[in-house]
Amino acid sequence: MSHLSTNGTAQCRVLYDFQAQPGTGELDIYADEILTVLRQDVGEGWWEGCNSRGEQGLFPAGYVELIQSTNNTTEHDFFSPVTSSSVSSTFNPPVPNFPPPSGPTNIGQMQENNYDQGDDWGDEDWDDDDSQGSGGDTIGAGAGSGSGFGSGPNPAQSSLSLASGKSQLPVKKSINRFSTFVKSGGEDFILGSKTRKVPCDAYIYIIETSSNEIMWAPAKSEYYCTITAPKKESKLKGLKTYTAYKLTPSFNNIMVSRRYKHFDWLYGCLTDKFMAIPIPWLPAKQISGRFSEEFIEHRKIQLQLWVNRICRHPVISQADVWMHFITCTDDKKRWKTGKRRAEKDEFTGGSFFYTLQPPTVPLEVTFVESRTESFGKFVKKMDESIQFMSDVVIDQCRKYSGAYKKEMQKISIALNSFASAYDTSDYIDHQLNEAIRGTGDTFDRIAKMYEEQPKYDFEPLSYVLHEYKGILSAWPEILDLNKQALGRKKDYLRLRDEGKAEDKVVESVSQRADVVSYAMLAEINHFQKERISDTKQMMKSFVQAQLEFYQRISNELSEALKMYD
Repeated sequence: MSHLSTNGTAQCRVLYDFQAQPGTGELDIYADEILTVLRQDVGEGWWEGCNSRGEQGLFPAGYVELIQSTNNTTEHDFFSPVTSSSVSSTFNPPVPNFPPPSGPTNIGQMQENNYDQGDDWGDEDWDDDDSQGSGGDTIGAGAGSGSGFGSGPNPAQSSLSLASGKSQLPVKKSINRFSTFVKSGGEDFILGSKTRKVPCDAYIYIIETSSNEIMWAPAKSEYYCTITAPKKESKLKGLKTYTAYKLTPSFNNIMVSRRYKHFDWLYGCLTDKFMAIPIPWLPAKQISGRFSEEFIEHRKIQLQLWVNRICRHPVISQADVWMHFITCTDDKKRWKTGKRRAEKDEFTGGSFFYTLQPPTVPLEVTFVESRTESFGKFVKKMDESIQFMSDVVIDQCRKYSGAYKKEMQKISIALNSFASAYDTSDYIDHQLNEAIRGTGDTFDRIAKMYEEQPKYDFEPLSYVLHEYKGILSAWPEILDLNKQALGRKKDYLRLRDEGKAEDKVVESVSQRADVVSYAMLAEINHFQKERISDTKQMMKSFVQAQLEFYQRISNELSEALKMYD
């Protein structure tokens, strides 16, 4: 079969029928058919092969059995492909028992971003903000309530029928159509299956300090961006309305206008591009009451926190798509050009790692495993504690504006009733009665203070907790990416020790795996510093607000006390 790639290293016999999904790169296979295996290192129980008709694609490794294998040896450099011909044919990747765990999206979805690729981002292309919102809880997850990869709809189902002679009953099995590592291009990067020419100005540097601290290289310049003057605007003669937020970066002081839909698009771009960096959630979507002053103000505060975090990140703050977002004015042509460029960025997903320039010192596998294991445990504990904190905060907000307020009002009503009863006496002390009535008024004011207090302490607390919910939700996937990259490195190190892989190939895979690990370690470092700084500021503001609240109550009661002198 001359049409086959020279990478074909084995043939296999199909055990079960498998029906490919259109547009996914999968291959229809039929029982007893003979296939030529082109790649066994696709990952997650998938192989790539070619049938006798010259059709090439992906199929589940668990649905075939090897019948022969061949051996080839080729030379590789650091950025040259590493194929199955680079290792001994005696090495076969483990084949998982089917059906594998469900969860990740199918391969077709890897080409679907959180935004419309054909959308040029003119006003006519957008529906109203929050047209498909998820509810009105400003503390809940928003549009960006998950990471860019592996957070799609239900796993794809493939119709499978067992080969004749085994059973005539059709079966339905859930198939894991690629993990994040594979579908994002991480596997291709580690194995060098593809090459990318990176412009000099696109490189991102990771450094190691004299104190052995691995971190992102500091941004060339620091800046901030303010959000002001959100207002309700309309189009189509008032048929569609939306809220516009004004953004002003400090480096040029030129104001630009953005809608929530635009932030949602940006979130999709950032999560797709920076797969090694957790992007915080956007504020929650809301349908009812979305033009109320209170809701707009809440969202403005949350968007400001989100923008602040992006501006502080040494990598994201310098990204082209972010700069385009905060600097492009009403020039539609320029706007559309920048938007299309962002959506066609070739250095997204796994290709992002091609742009990284880490230290050249190799990382010890045990060191990386130890760091990731301890950090993974910490993330889990922190996530649990933040969820508990969020529940308490929501409960306190309700109690302050509900139960606590009502209790103060009851005291006020009771004291006024008490004073009214004393007014009916033949022996009246007018000063005492007025003092009691004044104390009742004091508790009525305290009731209003309780109603308004959450916006000074518990609501700001909830905003930060919401940010960290989003960040923490992305970490397990990032840690898993590193785990799989590290797994490839360990596989090739073992093969070298067994004399089944060349030193040059192993070194190439190890260096690429280290790029992923360096990125993760740099981001962990950034996260921990941000966490400590954020938590300190969050708690300081919360305690200060509580202190001022009770001082105001104390002042009110002190004034009431003077009425009895």
